[in-house]
This record gives sequence, C-alpha cells and structure tokens, in this order.
Amino acid sequence: MSLDTLRPETFETITRRDRLTDVLDGMAAARAAGLDPVKVNTVLLRGVNDDEPVSLLRYCLDAGYELRFIEQMPLDAQHGWQRDEMITAREILTRLQEAFTLTPDPAERGGAPAERWLVDGGPSVVGVIASVTRPFCGDCDRTRLTGDGQLRSCLFARGETDLRGLLRGGASDAQIADVWRGAMWAKAAGHGIDDPGFLQPDRPMSAIGG
Repeated sequence: MSLDTLRPETFETITRRDRLTDVLDGMAAARAAGLDPVKVNTVLLRGVNDDEPVSLLRYCLDAGYELRFIEQMPLDAQHGWQRDEMITAREILTRLQEAFTLTPDPAERGGAPAERWLVDGGPSVVGVIASVTRPFCGDCDRTRLTGDGQLRSCLFARGETDLRGLLRGGASDAQIADVWRGAMWAKAAGHGIDDPGFLQPDRPMSAIGG
C-alpha cells in the first residue's frame, strides 16, 4: 500500500485527494483481515514530505506494518524527474539513523527489490528500494503484467509483450507461458538510467497498474 505522508494537507497536495483517513483505514483493515505483512511504500519528495521519514517509520512500527522507502524513479506522467532533486537511499538511511539503530538484515535478499534493515535490533524491519543509486538489476527476476494485459520485463522498458492479444486470440496456457518465459529471459542487463541515451518510458506507473 502507498503512504507518503501522515499530514492530511500534504496528502492532499500529493494525491489531489483529501482521503488520508481512507488509506489509514484500508491499511488497518488489511492487517485485520490477516494480510501479513502489510507492506507500505513511501516516496520522499524534496521540500514536500522529506521531513517525515522518522514519523512514518514510527507509525508503521507501532501499527505492525513493514515500511519500504522507494527512491523516486523516472516514471512520472509529467516526465519531470530530475536526479539531483531525488532523495537518495543514503539520505533516507542517514535521517532514519538519527532516531533508530539500523543493522543489515541477515536474511538472504535474493531478487527482492528492497534492502532490509533491522530496526533497533529487530525483529521489525525497514526496507529501502534504491533502484537509481543502488540498482539490483543483476539479481532481478521480476516481470510485470500491466492492467491492460501487457508484459514488461522492467519498469523502465520501453517495449511490452502483448499477452492480452494472445489470450483473446485463443492461445493455450502453454503458449502464453512460453511467450512470458521468452520475455523474462530477454530481460536487459540493466535499466540504463545512467546511460546518456536513457529515455523515460512513455507510460507512467499510473498507466501500467503500478
């Protein structure tokens, strides 16, 4: 679930909606329904909510949620992302360490996107997804199925594989699985954000079911 702030006025600024209470209620309902862990994603924006990492983590620790901070990525609808304005993983950890003792989680990370840290010795953890400054492309084994049936081998991929067309065209499960498998094995070696010729995908997160 997404929660970028605990301040109603900041929530409305970010989302254009005055519905912070609905989000908090939804998180509580998910936990009450037995969905565990409830993972909460937060993106810090400079000058907007970058003063809230400690309060957000305290809230999630008290409520029993697993908080993951995500570096802002070039996936915005306005294509206005600028690297020098992004709150980095290093900054996030520095601010959290002003209030908490963080130690690396000894559990195997595998292909998971988040680096996890034990908070004050554990067992509670906090994650940081540093796709920009600490890319984990070499271990990534993920693909994403969009809301309109397109398969993306990377969030930053500019091409997609059409599974909806195959499904509607009568393709068998085995045929669809083969196409999906082929797209996965064709994943690029990296997302290329640091390449001079990098181009942001045309479709933002909001358009792919993110």
